[in-house]
This record gives sequence, structure tokens and C-alpha cells, in this order.
Amino acid sequence: MSHKEEHINDLLQLCREGNPGAQMEVYNRYYKAMYNTSLRIVKDSAEAEDIMQESFLSAFTKLHTFKGEVTFGSWLKRIVVNNSIHHYRKQQKKNEVALENILYKVKDDDGIDADHGVTELMAQKVMQTMNLLQDNYRIALTLFLIEGYDYEEISEIMKISYANCRTIISRAKASLRKKLTPVIQ
Repeated sequence: MSHKEEHINDLLQLCREGNPGAQMEVYNRYYKAMYNTSLRIVKDSAEAEDIMQESFLSAFTKLHTFKGEVTFGSWLKRIVVNNSIHHYRKQQKKNEVALENILYKVKDDDGIDADHGVTELMAQKVMQTMNLLQDNYRIALTLFLIEGYDYEEISEIMKISYANCRTIISRAKASLRKKLTPVIQ
């Protein structure tokens, strides 16, 4: 077990004991990634913020169910994804449409890159174009390409068959390529 894993496990034990300082430290470590995960699904900054907050509350109250079979970050991300999709479906039933488009920025871990500006513009364009896809394509592609879930996990999350999941992702990729082709050439 790495030092980082030991530290997060120590923090989680303190969280189980109700230590607010430990909860704040865990929150500070994960909130940006969880917010971005939610934002890519719900496409609304305020809603993503609310979902992220609710997900942390849920995680802290259900921390006793975390068995350590996956990393804490993966466990928390699954909660955020599930809450985001639940919220999205609820909004669809109400036929509410997001009023604003969100610009996405992709930042390199190493900081400075000679082609950083071009890379960031291309990443923004891809993310903007993904927002133009029909919703089931956008969500499936986000879960697959950005969040890193496999077909089996996505089919479970979206409550669709494995074969349907593969078809949706394949069609989503084709649709994204088609929409990007005039831009990239």
C-alpha cells in the first residue's frame, strides 16, 4: 500500500469517527474532479455544484459501506455519476433545457507545453461539439472517453444492455467525428 493510500485510509477512518477536519481534507482533495465529472453530464454549473455537494454528503453518511475494493476516488466518482444521471433523467421528465453552454478547459498536469494553446482550443472544441450530440450519445461518450468506464459499467449505469451500449458509443463516436470533420480539416 502506498503512502498516499495509507493517508487517505487514515483520513477515511477519521471521517467515519465524525472528524470534520478530516472530512474537509477529503472534500478539498476530490471536489474539483467530482464537480467536473458532474458538469460533463448535467451541463449546468449550478446543478453540478449541487450534485457534487449532495454526493459528498451521501458518501460521508454511507462511508461505512466503503469496503476498499476500489479506490475511494473511484467509489466517490460512481456516486457522483449516478447522482448526475439521476438528476439528468429527472430534468428530462420535466423537459427542462439548460439555458447556457459551458466552455471546458483541459489542463495538462505538467503545466507548460509548447502546443498547449492549440491543444486547449482543440479540447474545448471537442467538448463543445460533444454538447451538440443527442443526450444519450453525449452521456455514453462522456462516461467512456472522459470518465474511463468500460462498456459493462456504462450499460449498468445507463440501465441499457451491453450490446446497446456498444452500439450507442459507436454511433456517438461516428456522430462526433462527423460534426468535427469540417472543423479539424
